[in-house]
Amino acid sequence: MKFICDRQSLSEAMLNIQKAVPGKSNIPALEGVLIQTGEDSITLSGYDLEFGITTQIPAEIEETGTIVLPARLFSDIIRKLSDDSVSVSVDANLLTTVTTKQTEFTIIGIDAAEFPAIPQIDGEKTLSIDQATLKSMIEQTLYAVAQNDQKPVHTGIKFEAEEGILTLVAVDGYRLALRREPAQILTPCDFIVPGRTANEIAKLIKEEENQADVYLSPKHILFQVSGYSVFSRLLEGNFLDYKNSIPKSANTVVTVATRTFIDSVERASIIINDRFKNPLKISFEDATVSVLCKTPLGKVQDEFIANKQGDDIEIGFNNKYLLDALKYAHCDEVKLSFTSSLTPMTVTPPEGDSFLFLVLPVRLKNEG
Repeated sequence: MKFICDRQSLSEAMLNIQKAVPGKSNIPALEGVLIQTGEDSITLSGYDLEFGITTQIPAEIEETGTIVLPARLFSDIIRKLSDDSVSVSVDANLLTTVTTKQTEFTIIGIDAAEFPAIPQIDGEKTLSIDQATLKSMIEQTLYAVAQNDQKPVHTGIKFEAEEGILTLVAVDGYRLALRREPAQILTPCDFIVPGRTANEIAKLIKEEENQADVYLSPKHILFQVSGYSVFSRLLEGNFLDYKNSIPKSANTVVTVATRTFIDSVERASIIINDRFKNPLKISFEDATVSVLCKTPLGKVQDEFIANKQGDDIEIGFNNKYLLDALKYAHCDEVKLSFTSSLTPMTVTPPEGDSFLFLVLPVRLKNEG
């Protein structure tokens, strides 16, 4: 096998492909990148048996073939070379030579036959959505994905596609994040994408106005974004019936300036640390919002003005969960809705329903 290609394009592709390459594996080939020649391009693939990334880059093919090269080593070599183009050739003994005008490396490859078969996702396209929109949707729900595997299905994001709307939902037992946007739904469906996969998809998406295409099979999902194909095993299990977790009515609705509330919570959080994780006590009384916290380090009370409709309410929150819901809203104002001090708070945009964040309250101790 022998090909010549642009060094920068190869280096960028390798950095992204490496995200799907395990650091250590019982199968040595999985620690490498699979390189396959085409007519006027090469295909690079990384795969860890659960998650994989492939991409093509233009290349001048002098001799066809396939090879698996140690991913980290090969990526480091390509990144450190100084010339614009690079030549890669492989002999019959898998000895691989990487050459530029001033540098030559020789490394040992692995027979491509030892690389596990990449899942083939056949069938029709399931849905399409603007790439930037998909990136935003993932970023605004990923924070609520469960970090432990007590219920593995909640370590992913649920995708629901029907009637021209794509909805993403994440839950971790303490909060819920939901995003919905119009999309081209070709086949109504729902599936659960591992959080790691969703995170890597968001990172790969560039600021370009292209569509993300999604292909679904019974056990795998394929996303085509920014010139990359990202495929992953789907999570299986019973996802939370989240629709029944969202309060249907509210006795108190407060519209607040998002940045003002974030600043207030951050000030109150100064006296909270890993040893003293006391909750914040938030009071909504008339037009005044009071944020109070008391720990062995001290006491703080902060106030600001907001627009409240309905009953006064006093409620407790974990400061991190409250901050996350506010920070990921990505809008100047948010609407907070409460039923009681013991039921979840919902955070929504002032108008529309593009997102809904739910935060469970913390029961406050009676300090009286």
